[in-house]
Parts: sequence; C-alpha cells; structure tokens
Amino acid sequence: MKKTFIIGLSLGLWGWAACNRTNETPTPTDPDPSTDKIEVPQPSYFPNKVYDLSSNPVTSAGFQLGKSLFYDGILSRNGTIACGTCHQQAAAFTHHGHDLSHGIDDRIGARNAPAIQNLAWTKAFFWDGGVPHLDLFPIAPIENPVEMDEKLPNVLQKLRESKNPNYPELFKKAFGSPDITTERFSKALSQFMLLMVSNNSRYDIYLRGTTNALTTTEKEGLTIFKQKCSSCHSGELFTDQSYRNNGLSTDRNPDQGRFNVTQNPDDRFKFKVPSLRNLGYTAPYMHDGRFTSLEQVLEHYSKNIKQTPTLDGLLQQDGKLGIALTEEEKQKVIAFLKTLSDEQFVQDTRFSDPGFGHSF
Repeated sequence: MKKTFIIGLSLGLWGWAACNRTNETPTPTDPDPSTDKIEVPQPSYFPNKVYDLSSNPVTSAGFQLGKSLFYDGILSRNGTIACGTCHQQAAAFTHHGHDLSHGIDDRIGARNAPAIQNLAWTKAFFWDGGVPHLDLFPIAPIENPVEMDEKLPNVLQKLRESKNPNYPELFKKAFGSPDITTERFSKALSQFMLLMVSNNSRYDIYLRGTTNALTTTEKEGLTIFKQKCSSCHSGELFTDQSYRNNGLSTDRNPDQGRFNVTQNPDDRFKFKVPSLRNLGYTAPYMHDGRFTSLEQVLEHYSKNIKQTPTLDGLLQQDGKLGIALTEEEKQKVIAFLKTLSDEQFVQDTRFSDPGFGHSF
C-alpha cells in the first residue's frame, strides 16, 4: 500500500464525493423510506449512534442493493475482488487466515482487514482514521491499487450496463429512479453495513440480566479487564476510538499509522484502538496481523512493550513498561474476551453472500 496514495485519497475523499454529488443529482422521485424502513437497533447500553440515519434511512430495497454491491466483484478492475472477499462473515467480516489483506492479482496490502460491525457508532474508518464518514468508506478500497484497483466512475458505468443483476432496476427500487450516482451507490453500501450490529454475545446476554450467562472465571476476567484494559477498550463497544502507540516493535512493519494522515510527528506509530467484540473470530491481531493468538497479544502487553517517543502513557507508568498481568490473570482475561463472540452475528443469513452478481 503506497503511503502517498493513502494520504491523498484519505484527505481528498470529502471534496471528491461532494463534486460528484453536485454533478449527478438524481431525479426527485425518491420513495418515502417509511414504506419499507428498517430500524437500526440501538442497544440500551450502547452510546448514541454517530451516523445520521435521517440522511440515509435504511430500507429493505436499499439494504438488498447494498448487499448485492458488497458481494459483487464488479467493483474491482477485473471482477475478481468484492468487499466480501476481504470481509468474510464467518470471520466477523475480516480476512480469515491473512495477516495482511490480499487484493487484486493477489497483491498484498500493508494492514490487516478490520472487522465490519457496529459501524453506526464509528467516528472514523481504517486503522489510521483516514476516512471520516461511512458513506465514503468504500471508495478507498475501490481505488486502492492493491485492493480493487478501479476508479469509481468506471464502477458506476459498469453498474449502469449490468444485466445480471439488473442494477438500474435495483437502484430504482431503492431510490425511486434508475439513476446510478456516487451518492446513491455509497448510501446503499452504508445501508447494508449499518445493519451489521453485533450485540448478542454471551456478554450481551449477561448485560441484559442473565447473570449465569458468564462463568465465575469469565466474571473474574471481566473484573481484571476493567482494571487493566478498559482505559482504551472502554464502554460496551470496547474502544474509545482514539489512536495510540501500543508499543509494537517497528522492525517488522515501518507503517507510521495515524501520522500518514495528519503528518503530525506526535501521531507516529499510532493506530486506532479496535473494538474487541468478536475477537474469537478475527485472528490474527494488531494492525498488521502479527499475533496469531490472544495469548500472544497479552504476552506483548505484559512483557514486550517497546519504548518509542510516542508510546502511550498508559503503557509506561511508574518507570515500568507494559501492563502487569500474572499468567492466571491472562487466562481469566482471555476467558472473558471469548464471551464477546457473537455466534448469531456471524451466522445471520441477512448478511450472507447472496450467490449472484459475482464476476469471480
């Protein structure tokens, strides 16, 4: 992944999309979304949503259109890569078995594909936060030369000419006319992803009042987690959505993270704090997939923190690096973390590959 490409794309997406919306104004025949509106769940223990659903209410037709787009290789240059290629449902929409994502022509990216879940509550996207809005999220992988290697205008034209599936008809059902525009394309994908709400793990069942949903060991792990891990992985989304340097060695991967976007030296080697939900499905871990197990992750935090100028202050207190964890505490924390796996989410047929519209 070329850093110059990522920086330019991340900082230019807002203006680019705005121009395209101006030039591609759809005919004013949009249907009343209330006729087939789908409510995006709001768990009582989640914070308020970040995404403005009033600007893009989820409808049945919009969701189905977004689902078709998500799984269609037509979004890539040669028809071989879909969003669902690197975001596989059985792995909580990560790229199972790959430390770094593999894109078009089997080109290898620079980062581990992040999970897609609970995006209505997400403030910015990618490990470096380079995209500030969900509607702009898909443009980056489409135009990235090692992911889909295509240009969005080409994608829109291919969709206009598509017969199987008949995308003009799908856009008409979703938006009231067959016009295929940047804004409608992006909003349809957002509608599909907005419904990817994961809130039915055993931990969620415990939160909702079933006290025996967790074992004694798992509850002890929760207590330890709150004491030693929740400063960053806070709240019921298990992330404060900040960017932090968590002490990884830079010898393996020189990626400078948030710095690539901000050019602020204080942001070198800082990456977004990921949610810990569905960790049981999303190995390998970290922005470059360097750890294959949760045991390795906790070993890093307890013994292998590397001192660098931007190392997070929470990992260097009282003259000591890392987080003090005994082996017993590590096993209890891992037991708790596994309760965050949402089996219903990864098996929900609403999000499954529809099996058509592929070019691969």
